[in-house]
Amino acid sequence: MEQQINMYATATGAKLVKRVNAVGAALAETKMPVSSELVLLRASQINGCGFCTDMHYKDAIAAGEDPVRLNLVAAWREATVFTEAERAALAFTEELTRIADHHRGVSDETWAEVRKHFDDEQATALTGVVALINVYNRLNVANRTPAGSYQPGQF
Repeated sequence: MEQQINMYATATGAKLVKRVNAVGAALAETKMPVSSELVLLRASQINGCGFCTDMHYKDAIAAGEDPVRLNLVAAWREATVFTEAERAALAFTEELTRIADHHRGVSDETWAEVRKHFDDEQATALTGVVALINVYNRLNVANRTPAGSYQPGQF
């Protein structure tokens, strides 16, 4: 697979990525009751974004996350290693990422689970994190950004 466009090498791409990154910086200021890396990894898996899957796995490992838990993110429903708050966040991530599949957005049941563990600020941040990773995934998938060479903290 050959990368189609290096977003950073174009004036428009550089501006776009700078502004998208600013959204990420704002979201990083909010403390959620779950690691955002789990959410970022799951959305990236769903969207088939190799670059982001590689990045968020490596960043999670660098932050001290257990590789067993990361390995089980794709099968979180059957895994016993996630908290109830993490399960709510992963369900939310899947429903918001697959929004067209449900024709109704995030279900009332999933929202109820999220609200048990996330206050208004945290639920807003969770929504933003999922929306943002979907933007990054789409940029990287569209441009065929290759995976495997990311180093933790590279960006």
